[in-house]
Amino acid sequence: MRVFFAPETDDHVPAFFLLRGRVAANEERPARASRLLGAIEALGLVPEAPPVASPEALTAVHTPRYLDFLDHAHRLWRSLGDAGEEVVANVQPRLCGSVYPEGIVGRAGWHMGDCACPIGPATARAVRRAADCALAAAAAAANGTHTAYALTRPPGHHAAAEIAAGHCFLNNAALAAAALVAAGARPAILDIDCHHGNGTQSIFYRRADVLTVSIHADPASYYPFFTGTRGETGEAEGEGANINLPLPLRTPDPTWLDAVSAGLAEVERFGADVLVLALGFDVHGADPLSGLAVSEEGLARAGALVGAYRGNIVVTQEGGYLSPALAPCASAFFTAFLGARGR
Repeated sequence: MRVFFAPETDDHVPAFFLLRGRVAANEERPARASRLLGAIEALGLVPEAPPVASPEALTAVHTPRYLDFLDHAHRLWRSLGDAGEEVVANVQPRLCGSVYPEGIVGRAGWHMGDCACPIGPATARAVRRAADCALAAAAAAANGTHTAYALTRPPGHHAAAEIAAGHCFLNNAALAAAALVAAGARPAILDIDCHHGNGTQSIFYRRADVLTVSIHADPASYYPFFTGTRGETGEAEGEGANINLPLPLRTPDPTWLDAVSAGLAEVERFGADVLVLALGFDVHGADPLSGLAVSEEGLARAGALVGAYRGNIVVTQEGGYLSPALAPCASAFFTAFLGARGR
């Protein structure tokens, strides 16, 4: 398995987070990557730095004005004089978003879906390098590599075409899938993060060339709240190409593994030749965001199930936040996954 990681992503160190009306520490911390890297390297795998992707690879998913916003937001924000250290939106265009703002305060509201993704001085570079990892993994799979893992930090599955949300800025799994389509493949995205991949769903919702399957805690009472129900199946050409498998909060191994098996069956039914796995270790019962209650053994069994997929696999890293279980979760999943793949 080839592994891609960009050290520049460690420079993204968000501070601001709003939790139930109080300011709290942001959970998207560089130590996440170092713990995951430790688990990967203990398996004898050596990370590679990815090449810089072409602009066209990013605009296959994200709008040019959004990419421009990410590149310049922090500089423009700080030029206001009395602004905070990070870009955090204080307005958002609910129900009336028809005029694109000229100033940075309005544009922050337009492009930022919540308060979980503050933009600091190194954010733009970091998120682009995370996307480079996903695109390098997709290129490896398209060129015949059996399996590739992109250790993408920050994660990506809540990012839409021009909206950052839920710690996510660029949608790494969607970028990988779009690159695979451009290379002539028929990819499917299986998202097993604890949260609904709402950004991924929105990007492909009207398309038939990429299947999106998301297994997640029920959004009736869990982030991102407003999407992720079974009734959301795609629109227009994309009808039937979006599948959501929401689960009750604190779902344990047996039910979760049944959903993983069901998701893989949908991937097979779609006839995908490359699987993009959006992998989140936040399903573990000890994760600080505590949505599901999957064990390390459950993650190992999921690794074996996914590893048995017949085609090439691109893995992009989504959630999994700081807890003593993070590295053991990665070790359990990837040990079983690589065993099933024959490494």
